Parts: sequence; C-alpha cells; structure tokens
Amino acid sequence: MIDIQQKNAPEATPGSLITQDGQIQWAGVLFGPGTPYQVDMKGVTGWDDLPELETGDVARPDQHGAWPGARWAKPRTVSATVWLLPPGREEARGTMRGFRAATTPDGGERWLAVRLHGETLACRARVSRRVVPQDRSYVLQGAAKAEVQWVATDPRRFGTREQRATARLPLPEDGLRWADDPGAGGLAWPLDWGTAGSTGAVTAVNAGEAAAHPVLEFRGPLRRPALTRLADGLRLQYDIALAAGDVLTVDTHSGTVVLNGTASRLYTATPRSAPEQLFRLEPGATALVFRSADTTPSPEASVTVRWRDAHW
Repeated sequence: MIDIQQKNAPEATPGSLITQDGQIQWAGVLFGPGTPYQVDMKGVTGWDDLPELETGDVARPDQHGAWPGARWAKPRTVSATVWLLPPGREEARGTMRGFRAATTPDGGERWLAVRLHGETLACRARVSRRVVPQDRSYVLQGAAKAEVQWVATDPRRFGTREQRATARLPLPEDGLRWADDPGAGGLAWPLDWGTAGSTGAVTAVNAGEAAAHPVLEFRGPLRRPALTRLADGLRLQYDIALAAGDVLTVDTHSGTVVLNGTASRLYTATPRSAPEQLFRLEPGATALVFRSADTTPSPEASVTVRWRDAHW
C-alpha cells in the first residue's frame, strides 16, 4: 500500500526513488516497473518531444518569406497511461488513494522525473488532467487504466544533480622568499614561490543542449560584487556592501535579488548590470570572472554559481 501522507513530505531530490528505466517519479510516488502503478505499453508522450514554439517572424510585405524573429518554447505537456494494479483486492483502496493523493491539482509545481536508457531528467510541472474509468475491473478488483497529464510552464528538462562552481576574489601572491641569513645573499634553494593567489575566474559547464539559468550566491565581506560572462562581457553588478556572513542570492530565472533569504535588493543593481534573466549559461563551458570594489579583498568573500544541466 502507498503511504498517502508522503504527498505532504518535503520534496526530495528529483528522481531519487528511480532505480530502473521506464520509471516515473512524481510527488514522492513511483510509477512503472516494480510498483502498483504500471506504465502502459504506449509509455510517456511529450517527454522527448520538442515543445511548440512561439515565433516572432514578421512577414515581408514586398517579397516571399518573412524576417526571422525570436523563438520561444511554449509550456511542455507530458502524458502517461498508468495501470492501477493493486497486489490484491485488499490493497485496492490503498492503491487508489495513493494515486489520487499524488495527482491532485493543488499546490505549485513539483519535480516530474523520468528515466530512459539510463538517463534521468526532470522538469517542474503540475497535474492538469486525471482520468480513471470506473469500469467492472476497477469496481471489483481496483484495476484501472488511468490517464495522467502534466504541464510544465518551463519546457526545459534538467539534470537531477545540481552543479556548483565557486570563485574567490583575486588575491596577490606572496612572491619569492629571500634567505633568512642576510649574509648569504640571493635566494635560498629550493625556491619558495609563495602561495598561489586567487584569480577570481571560474568555469561553469552546462552539459545539456539548452541554456540554463544559474543561481548566484555572493558571500561577504565584500563591496559592490560583480560577476561577468567573459564571452560577451555581460555583467551582473550590485551596489551593496555585504558583511561577513551575509549572502546575496540572485536567481536569474525568476529575476530576484534577495539578501539573507528575506529582503529584496533588486534595486541595488547598477546601471552597468544586465537584466538578470539575460544572464544564462549556454550549452558547453562558460568562463566567468568575479570582481568587487574592495581595495583589499577579503579571502572569505566568494561567489557560488549553482545550476542544473538543461535539455530540450
């Protein structure tokens, strides 16, 4: 029997319950092989499909064709046919209630994860449709061929593992150390080149084929933090002083800038700062540089870039 209370439990890592191909994880419930919720032979539809595209093409008034415009993907619709197959008549009620509790339309988006050919991807979605025929098999044994549909407002699918990269502000190197004995002259062998200084550079690798929106965490002490994308010079910069222990979190997908998880600091963006939603990690490696307005940088100051590999 499925524990119907798990719907209200804290959301785990997407796909954490999946152990084999063909399984679907949603709202803490597993569908597919080894569960009372078997996926029909038709499988899942809309998962690997390219979402419908909204185009900004403008028709040419004086010749064939159109001027190409921007293209944006519409929400992704995912459907699955699931067989409710309780082990016995006694478990029919628990199987039914577990399925019903997992597929309610209440609440916000949750992780929907699917594993195919050893690859587990996930998207944020909501249940938009549930059909459970009350035929003879369902009434007598609890077996039914149900239909479930999800809608993901962000059509991208993401890797289940969150990636991280951290950079610290540039720090000077110690340099060569002279011999302790002034009479010896020159340098002492072996040469001590000192501790390597930080360069403030970091590389974020998006292993997917779609652009990913990272979350940035600036940690103090530092003043006027900035992160620049070297490929095109696009920069996020904020006119704010962070004390030791302060964290300024920038969510480039939602466009929010929050201090210590509570107070909005979006208004601190400088005139040279780009709109947050434009700061994306394109497929492949993206070189980033961390800087601040500190005359003497603190070795404790840092920026952490968090993202998930994004896929169409």
